[in-house]
Amino acid sequence: MRFGIYVAILGDLADPRKTVQLARTAEAAGWEALFVWDHLAFTWGTPAADAWVTLSAAATVTERLLLGPAVTPLPRRRPAIVAQTVATLDLLSSGRVVFTAGLGGMAAEYAAFGEDVSAKTRAARLDEGLSILDRLWRGGPVTHAGKHYTVDGVTLAPLPVTRPRVPIWIGGYAPAALRRAAAWDGWVGGGDDEQGRMTTTPEKLHDIVREIGRHRPSMAGYEIALSGVSTPADGALVSAYADAGLTWWLEHLHGFRGDFDALLDRVAAGPPR
Repeated sequence: MRFGIYVAILGDLADPRKTVQLARTAEAAGWEALFVWDHLAFTWGTPAADAWVTLSAAATVTERLLLGPAVTPLPRRRPAIVAQTVATLDLLSSGRVVFTAGLGGMAAEYAAFGEDVSAKTRAARLDEGLSILDRLWRGGPVTHAGKHYTVDGVTLAPLPVTRPRVPIWIGGYAPAALRRAAAWDGWVGGGDDEQGRMTTTPEKLHDIVREIGRHRPSMAGYEIALSGVSTPADGALVSAYADAGLTWWLEHLHGFRGDFDALLDRVAAGPPR
């Protein structure tokens, strides 16, 4: 089991300097990753920071933290831009990036800009976009002629430090999302609600891991990540999730848990043991 922090960079936490402070404190306290929300929350009336600028700032003040969004709605981003952005961050951080992707759960973030909100279209764009990212990050010329995207003999440069490419984790609980996750390197889910209650039980997580495993030849090296809320003394709680197959506990930090000082104190206290 490994431990990271998962910051909702909305509201008061939309100030990226606060996430930088959390990241620096997390690394000193023994946490191993920083993940951040990736939302255009201003479309529904809430300030929101850019995930990639925030992660880049955190990369410059840390040396060991794994860095990534959770999750990026790839259908509302151009794959070529994502490929370049992630490769640049991986170079900046000396190979510490994980890319997570999903359909995007907030329809307003598509509709506000006249984009197709249908799940079918988003799913098709997600799968096509992931294929393009995979090929661009591996290196060499990429040619692609699909329903949603075209790539005409393009070679990405510079490539990510991580070889053969940056790991890809998939978010979502739907059967299609779990089948999609099985094709890549990991799965990530939201396990708690605004009140800090765990909504994904160890038993439910066990079923998710089993379902993903049905679509893979092996689960060796596969990552299962879940957000949650804990105290430093909640080792038994985390152990129950580890027994169900969890490999990453992501401590969820957001405004409903308290003010910034309270969140900083929780991070400074270290992972649950």
